[in-house]
Amino acid sequence: MYTFCIVVILLASVSLIFVVLVQSPKGGMAANFGAANQVMGVRDAANGLEKFTWAMALVIVVLSLVATLSMDKGTVAASNKDLEKDANALIEMTQEAPVMPQAVPAEAPASEQPAADQQQ
Repeated sequence: MYTFCIVVILLASVSLIFVVLVQSPKGGMAANFGAANQVMGVRDAANGLEKFTWAMALVIVVLSLVATLSMDKGTVAASNKDLEKDANALIEMTQEAPVMPQAVPAEAPASEQPAADQQQ
């Protein structure tokens, strides 16, 4: 059931994206055709596109809720344990004292090196 809901949500999302892109911000997708729009009934097409947009949004919301309710409880519990481990690790990292960078001493010139190093 969960997989079915996810597939239908994806299809509804793609069709919602397409319908929103097809719509024109002023009067529907065919608003640029002038007076011919009124004869062919473009207003009905714009209303239909708007109704389809709302329907797809409603389908996505309802199926999201159904998918959430139909999730496997064991998988959710395991996922919550992993999330809790990660959250605790992040909390521990932020509570440690900040590490200050240490100055690295420059190498001493050859004349100042100990005698044991110069003999080798």
